[in-house]
Amino acid sequence: MNRNYMSFYVKNLVLSAMFMALGVVLPFLTGQIPQVGSMMLPMHLPVLLCGLICGWQYGGLVGFTLPLLRSVLFHRPPMIAAIAMAFEMAAYGMVAGFLYARARWQCLRALYRCLIAAMIAGRLVWGAACVVLLGLGKMEFSWQAFLSGAVLAAIPGIVLQLLVIPAVMVALNRTGLVPFRKREAKAAEEPR
Repeated sequence: MNRNYMSFYVKNLVLSAMFMALGVVLPFLTGQIPQVGSMMLPMHLPVLLCGLICGWQYGGLVGFTLPLLRSVLFHRPPMIAAIAMAFEMAAYGMVAGFLYARARWQCLRALYRCLIAAMIAGRLVWGAACVVLLGLGKMEFSWQAFLSGAVLAAIPGIVLQLLVIPAVMVALNRTGLVPFRKREAKAAEEPR
């Protein structure tokens, strides 16, 4: 295997592990008040960043395993909620990473488009997962529950994501660690 090829994957693997660790630790900042944690969505930030920086495969994997890992380790979120969140957060990481990697220009505008599309897709996946999981338990998941859980209760977290993630990406761009670029420049840089 090519040395550049290996370093590319090792770098993404290490970054994914860092994002996984951040996702495990960040909820402790809001863990004292569960209502604040469910509104601020602290686990979503590292998953979206992982998808944008490492790619859709890594973002999807980190997104799927993170809520399940936290549920097993800390019993937060409860396992039934963690299963629905696993599908939701996998969709966040995958959609954000997939769309951002294929954007013609990796710039702030493309970043916002990818974030908004990922948030919409993730919430739809969460709703579908809740319908299936609650349907297995012979319970109903109404539109009111979907709107309340996916939109109304999450508005502070959505705002936080739309402020923090672009700020982090702009900072990484300015330092040169994760530069915004055109598609032609990206294709020339990736190892084969």
